Amino acid sequence: MKVAGLEILRCDAGWRNYHFLKLTTDDGIVGWSEFDEGFGSPGVGAVIERLAARVIGQDVFDHERIYAELYCFTRPAAGGVVGEGLGAIENALLDAKAKALGVPCYVLLGGKVRDRIPVYWSHCATWRINHPTLYQPAITSLDGVRALGAEVREKGFTALKTNIFLYESGTPRGWRPGFGVPFLPELNVDKRVLSNLRTHLAAIREGAGPDIDLLLDLNFNAKTEGYLKILKAIADFDMFWVEIDSYSPAALGFIRQQSPHPISSCETLLGLREFLPYFREQAMDVAIIDAVWNGVWQAMKIASAAEAFEVNIAPHNFYGHLATMMNAHFAAAAPNLRIMEIDIDRLPWDEEVFTAVPRFENGHLVVPSTPGWGTEPVEEAIRAHPPKSPGGLLHYRQS
Repeated sequence: MKVAGLEILRCDAGWRNYHFLKLTTDDGIVGWSEFDEGFGSPGVGAVIERLAARVIGQDVFDHERIYAELYCFTRPAAGGVVGEGLGAIENALLDAKAKALGVPCYVLLGGKVRDRIPVYWSHCATWRINHPTLYQPAITSLDGVRALGAEVREKGFTALKTNIFLYESGTPRGWRPGFGVPFLPELNVDKRVLSNLRTHLAAIREGAGPDIDLLLDLNFNAKTEGYLKILKAIADFDMFWVEIDSYSPAALGFIRQQSPHPISSCETLLGLREFLPYFREQAMDVAIIDAVWNGVWQAMKIASAAEAFEVNIAPHNFYGHLATMMNAHFAAAAPNLRIMEIDIDRLPWDEEVFTAVPRFENGHLVVPSTPGWGTEPVEEAIRAHPPKSPGGLLHYRQS
């Protein structure tokens, strides 16, 4: 079974766009993958288009050979958007291969070790604060934060993750200088930030109650000094983990040694080589792996390395439903899973764009059993919601 063509499809996803790769074969089987250009990765589609001629005509079953060859061709610029393009191609090949064999993709990964995947409600309060017209009900006060915490519990989820907000005149506003909003490249953390973070966490804890696991994502929003200030300021909170991005494995390892809470990290890394220094430094309690970026087959290699360093993993997953299903197969097959990220707040048309949506039971995602990833984009629905420009992080203006 040979690759006959590669086609990129995009559609509106509210504050960003969804991006899909459609891989057709000479046997009529179609393999799909989802990739992303909104999380600091403009140009992934261009990479795929430039590499397409090297993929067409190759045997779908030889995805490891195809990946290795594409890596050789792109070695001078390995990683980054090039690496994400390779990951998108690999994921589409896996879907086509599994469909040809009539099996779920997790079978290709060694089979599933679990039928249900523990998940946490990601961007809890974040989407309803930052994008109030898209995700309802909008949150405009601490009362809204408390209400959403209660909603998480009432809907049967057991864990949630939130971010940093400032409450000016009682109205919350996102604070993410690591992504230029506001533009504060020095990334200093002052008393105002610490006080507002405590206020936000206290409100969401009050609403959720004592039994819901609470996660905090700090992203790239501070440097070592600032992260330590934050960890000290929230030492009395019961945290499942605090998520920190740092370009220095040694600095992150130092932070972890001082932290009263477990540390998760590495969601933006590409390839096993980038993860290894963090594993050697014992820099995190949980390694976050983006299987959309890396490719699920490559992500399994990273998970295996994490296991050798006594580290569990968590999929980075805040894209569309296809990406969620891709990550579900990864999470089902990786023995050393901690938990999986999932966005529960969705767009009104999300269910139109995919043939199947994730199914949840008691705070767990049920692993699909249909061939391939278990869902596909609906091309008619994609065309009904044309993409916009710009989208994602590039849409935000400095303030």
